[in-house]
Amino acid sequence: STVSCADIITLATRDAVVLAEGPSYKSPTGQRDGVVSNPNEVNLPGPSFSVSQALQAFTAKGMTLNDMVTLLGAHTVGVAHCSFFDDRLSNFQGTGSPDPSMDPALVTKLKNMCAGPNDPTAFLDQKTSFAFDNEYYNQVNLKRGVMQIDQELSLDKSTAGIVSGFASNGGRFSQSFATAMLKMGSLQDGNAGEIRKNCRVFN
Repeated sequence: STVSCADIITLATRDAVVLAEGPSYKSPTGQRDGVVSNPNEVNLPGPSFSVSQALQAFTAKGMTLNDMVTLLGAHTVGVAHCSFFDDRLSNFQGTGSPDPSMDPALVTKLKNMCAGPNDPTAFLDQKTSFAFDNEYYNQVNLKRGVMQIDQELSLDKSTAGIVSGFASNGGRFSQSFATAMLKMGSLQDGNAGEIRKNCRVFN
């Protein structure tokens, strides 16, 4: 009844970033756990969102365009199930063809990976999959973004410049990521809610 599940997740995320050779940043604690859990109230951008659609979800939480491009850079590590992007591989927007904005070699590679049963996964960063670095931005500039929202960042005029800036300057991305994470962590009132005894359920 002292440390909230929200704080545990925040600190574990920070440590995971550091262990993957990403930036270290101070994570303030004191957040409490929510007492409402309604999937209809969750407003997260989907994998096939456009930049403008995704930005609406971020600005609704007080985040900026730069924050959004920065936080999506967390896709430099981790995986996605094929069901999140398989439409881009063969029937993009009902065309019966792959997404023309994806590198054909990557289309072939992902098609083979996704042919297996049980909705396989693919790395979101196809080059430095286990390192928290700025390679994600280089990959989307090479038309190798796995999910559509990733690729859209390099195609949309409002975000292409930010992507290029992060691609050429890993230090700038690291600093921006630390700032955005701290901002995101302070969005909710730390006095609201409770400290759960079991992270899966309300007290």
